[in-house]
Amino acid sequence: MSNAIALRGVEKSFGRTKIIRGVDLAIPRGERHAMIGPNGAGKTTLFNLISGRFPVTSGTIEINGQAIDGLPPHQINRLGLSRSFQITSIFPRLSVFENIRCGLLWARGYRYSFWNLLGAERALNEEADRMLERLGLQDRRNVPAGLLSYAEQRALEIGITVAGGADIILLDEPTSGMSHSETEQAVRLIRAVSEGKTLLMVEHDMSVVFGLADIITVLVYGEVIASGPPAEIRANPAVQEAYLGSEAA
Repeated sequence: MSNAIALRGVEKSFGRTKIIRGVDLAIPRGERHAMIGPNGAGKTTLFNLISGRFPVTSGTIEINGQAIDGLPPHQINRLGLSRSFQITSIFPRLSVFENIRCGLLWARGYRYSFWNLLGAERALNEEADRMLERLGLQDRRNVPAGLLSYAEQRALEIGITVAGGADIILLDEPTSGMSHSETEQAVRLIRAVSEGKTLLMVEHDMSVVFGLADIITVLVYGEVIASGPPAEIRANPAVQEAYLGSEAA
């Protein structure tokens, strides 16, 4: 099976401070992969390297077999990768429907144009409505996105992330700040929208991690200390000592 994401000897330094220290990681296509680790481990930095927000200091990163060294984020997105952020990123003044439609535009062949009337694009609008149904937001269709609850905004952002048709999805703490019931709903949503795609997520809620991930990678001080199936990670003494603690019991 070919890899959706491959990191080889990846390092990242900011000045004299080394954040990522020689990470090797291969994520096959179709795998749900979680990255965990204590605060300051370098998880979000690694996300930023994979999505092109930061350049690597050394090493290589490949997306679907193509090296992305030096490519800007929008070109990496066109290779099939889309990501969400820790802080919700939506268009608050646009309606929920318009937010989803924006996520669909580029992948459906729409380019910058001043004469396309999107309201007349029936197929595009129908697809946006189908996505809203999958997200459970059809009743909020015409509501400005900024008026949604926090959990609804996170669901909308996940929808925007997958609407572009990317086959690799990066989710950065998708359930952060949610209640138990909201988290359960988010997990069901993530499982549904990531079906048949490659998922890489950073998440602190261990119930989400162990419930969703096929493989878990543990990052501590910028180094991978373990990577494997959930049961193997749960039982790993080094992981328990470095991160899981009593949560592994």
